[in-house]
Amino acid sequence: MSSDETPNVPTPSNSREAVREKAQQVHAQQSRARLMRRIIIGAVAVIAVGAIGTAVTLAVSAQVSKPQLTPTGMESDGVVVNDISAVAASDETLTTPSPEPTEAGATDAPTTEPSAPERVEIHVYVDYLSPDAGEFERANSRQLANWITEGAVTVSYHPVALLTASSNGTKYSLRAAAAAACVATHSPEQFYAFNHDLLDNQPKVGSDGFSDAQLADAAQAVGVDNPKAVRSCIVDGDFVTWAKEATTRALDGPLAGSDDLVLSSAPMIVANGEAYVGALDDPAEFSNFMLTIDNDASQQSTETPTPTPSPTATPTP
Repeated sequence: MSSDETPNVPTPSNSREAVREKAQQVHAQQSRARLMRRIIIGAVAVIAVGAIGTAVTLAVSAQVSKPQLTPTGMESDGVVVNDISAVAASDETLTTPSPEPTEAGATDAPTTEPSAPERVEIHVYVDYLSPDAGEFERANSRQLANWITEGAVTVSYHPVALLTASSNGTKYSLRAAAAAACVATHSPEQFYAFNHDLLDNQPKVGSDGFSDAQLADAAQAVGVDNPKAVRSCIVDGDFVTWAKEATTRALDGPLAGSDDLVLSSAPMIVANGEAYVGALDDPAEFSNFMLTIDNDASQQSTETPTPTPSPTATPTP
């Protein structure tokens, strides 16, 4: 029996259209996927750049808004030491000779009241990583302490950072100078002891130096009055910027008490404007230098007595 129905078989043209349409759909899906990937990548990049920019802005703003702290109790970026209560006075005491008695009826010769000699001003520029600075301190600290106790000199210690690049990137010279400023600010009575300790017990050049925590421990070991404030000051680096700027000022000159001297090395010792160029480890040579400076100062301060006019008789009318 015959039938008019034909099987539902796609013609070649219909098959090609279906394949073409399917290919177009796949291509469209792939295009949309690529577009979405670009959009997502772009959005992530924008977010990342924005986050980095925000972080940089916050960091810069924090740095700018943070006040530049300056240590207190400084004179020309130095800590003046004119009294050392912890150092025992020398066994030898200076005695003032008593005047000889005059004979009865004798007239005392006119005398001039001698002016008290002025103290010699010594400025010591120290880098706490410098072996030479440590050598000078160990050789001369005892006689410097005696001269201070006797009232013959005032000593100003100026922390500087010339060897900042010589401690494996830890910037020990800079941090140690800032730590000394912390002690000078928060516990000035212990500055001399802390300064001596840093110079007497130095790390080696080329080493990491002491950490901030170790510097704070050293300050506490010398008996600072306010250990919490000193530790916070050292660990937070409150005076690091000051130490850097103080070093620059010393390099530019003139140094304190001088007309034209500039910092050229550490240590650098200046007494009444004159730089000491002798041996750093020879206390006798340094003592002779100081004696010369003291004699020069005494000659300049000696006053010539002014003659007193003799009374004249008043003529009678």
